[in-house]
Amino acid sequence: MIRTRFTEVFGVRHPIVQGGMMWVGRAELAAAVSEAGALGIITGLTQPTPEDLVREIARCRELTDQPFGVNLTILPSITPPPYAEYRQAIVESGVKIVETAGSNPKDHLPVFHAAGVKVIHKCTSVRHAIKAEKLGVDAVSIDGFECAGHPGEDDVPGLVLIPAAASRLTIPMLASGGIADARGLVAALALGADGANMGTRFMCTAESPVDEAVKQQIVANSELDTTLIFRTLHNTARVAANAISAEVVAREAEGCEFSDIQHLVAGARGRKVFEDGDLDAGIWSAGQCQGLINDVPTAAELVDRMMSEAEAIITDRLSGMVAAAETVR
Repeated sequence: MIRTRFTEVFGVRHPIVQGGMMWVGRAELAAAVSEAGALGIITGLTQPTPEDLVREIARCRELTDQPFGVNLTILPSITPPPYAEYRQAIVESGVKIVETAGSNPKDHLPVFHAAGVKVIHKCTSVRHAIKAEKLGVDAVSIDGFECAGHPGEDDVPGLVLIPAAASRLTIPMLASGGIADARGLVAALALGADGANMGTRFMCTAESPVDEAVKQQIVANSELDTTLIFRTLHNTARVAANAISAEVVAREAEGCEFSDIQHLVAGARGRKVFEDGDLDAGIWSAGQCQGLINDVPTAAELVDRMMSEAEAIITDRLSGMVAAAETVR
């Protein structure tokens, strides 16, 4: 058993979190991850209304009695979702862990903390992680450049970003981006993290509510099969390489505005990929760690395998190296 500050503070058995993913973080996946002893996350805004979120939380509770959380991603929008209503739905449903992402979570923290909710804030830079700690979040999840979705604009990979953040933070920290197996988990712990947050790896599990064609494409893809879009718009996103992401990059090279490509990157098109298995219907997020994914296990099989292999790496391989060094001296 590997115990860390994260497992102690958040009351989970294993230092692994399934990150919030749009259209993916539904009750069946979150419950399966939590049942396996990790922390499953329902993606709040995948649910079209706060009332739907209440029902999804209840559905998750029917599937597990273990702790799970809800992701609330806060993004600028012409017509923003009713964040206060989603927040209230989370609180009134008795959820005790929330993952915030996107914009500054300061407006939400007083309500969450008053209700005894612990908040993990997802960051892409050390400066944002430090600010989140000062605001009072209970933990941060920090995304290296390898991650799916939005890695920020600094282009710092996890090997540098994780220890840089660990040396500046006092609250628990999760490493995110590029982690798909026990080797990544152990490396994250060695770099100073208290656990690992995984998105792409959990998207490719039996309980993940995405079409089988998506899962098999992740298995087939290598670490080279992602594309960075929105670079010229200073809103970089890492997505799976396909015909649509290639067209977006080509349009950007011509000097387009967001309005010129908005129809290509609409969320409804990405949802169609996940639900119908049409891999070129739109853009869909995937991290470079897909090059490390070779199967579609159940969430329990994945978590059990990662933890047993992580313990073996620590107790056998790494401790053996220390013993060998002492013998040489």
